[in-house]
Amino acid sequence: MSETSFTLHGTDGAARTGVIRTPRGEIRTPAFMPVGTAATVKAMLPESVRETGADVLLGNTYHLMLRPGAERVARLGGLHRFMNWDRPILTDSGGFQVMSLAGLRKLTEEGVTFRSHVDGSKHMLSPERSMEIQRLLGSDIVMAFDECPALPAERERVASSMRLSMRWAQRSRDAFGDRPGHMLFGIQQGGLDRELREESAEALRGIGFDGYAVGGLAVGEGQAAMFDCLDFAPGMLPEDKPRYLMGVGKPDDVVGAVKRGIDMMDCVLPTRSGRTGQAFTRRGVVNIKNARHADDPRPLDEHCACPACTGYSRAYLHHVYRSHEMISGMLLSWHNLQYFQDIMEGMRGAIAAGRFGEWEAAFHAGRAEGDIPPL
Repeated sequence: MSETSFTLHGTDGAARTGVIRTPRGEIRTPAFMPVGTAATVKAMLPESVRETGADVLLGNTYHLMLRPGAERVARLGGLHRFMNWDRPILTDSGGFQVMSLAGLRKLTEEGVTFRSHVDGSKHMLSPERSMEIQRLLGSDIVMAFDECPALPAERERVASSMRLSMRWAQRSRDAFGDRPGHMLFGIQQGGLDRELREESAEALRGIGFDGYAVGGLAVGEGQAAMFDCLDFAPGMLPEDKPRYLMGVGKPDDVVGAVKRGIDMMDCVLPTRSGRTGQAFTRRGVVNIKNARHADDPRPLDEHCACPACTGYSRAYLHHVYRSHEMISGMLLSWHNLQYFQDIMEGMRGAIAAGRFGEWEAAFHAGRAEGDIPPL
């Protein structure tokens, strides 16, 4: 099979469940994508990531173009072979990282000139170059190149940025060309403004993409504002294509986004939190560094099937974190990724059964209980 497709299997309110088919395998939606910034999900082996239930990973164009370089990855057989992950990969366009990480950047109609945060070397990223890099990496889902202003921002700044992104979206589409088996997603911008979001969606629909992202959220606006925007933004995008919310988020962000019609998400939170001793559980967040866990023989989460919960006690996890042992970040990252994938699996089943509201109420009730009492 060389083609790609998206099939909706069920809806419950605005929440949707379905499957994205690619030559490298199916992506069950709603899907959470672990982030493999530099061709690795930090502290995890690819087969372990797969064991948690992940169907697709995210790779970062910006980081990979700087190190080890897209041309080098291509010479070594492409990103899938390079990082030993044979399932779908989505690559972002690099736009967000250029805005947030690069030094001395200069934005023009052509693209962005910037200095690498790694070694200060000078680079140019344009829609055409972003498409070329993502082609060299060999990703299955390619993101259009866009600009993303941090919020809050003046309406005029958001509007001009969105219109520039729409011109870049057309150039991305033209440069992507015809690549059977690969998908190109456009990115809706417009901040929190309903009219600007509609203008952006109209431009993207006119160009035509294989999927559509809601961009420019989770950049400092807060959950309430993000949810307000998601109450209308996803519905402006074609119903028969996947909808991707970029860079989200905490467990309740993920559930709230799916409730509002989002099919795909990604976030560094599960692994970043795991490395800092923070675990997400069905009863809320547990800080394993706290002294209360030092003598606790119980598992982190008795309902979780990950190795951290089935093989180790809270006391052990507390000890290895305090001792700065590498296994600490490995076990907690695995647990957090497992928890996020368990949430996605729960939502897929609940939407298919028409019981999403019931599932969501139980999810929030469990987290509101708080952690098990200390011994």
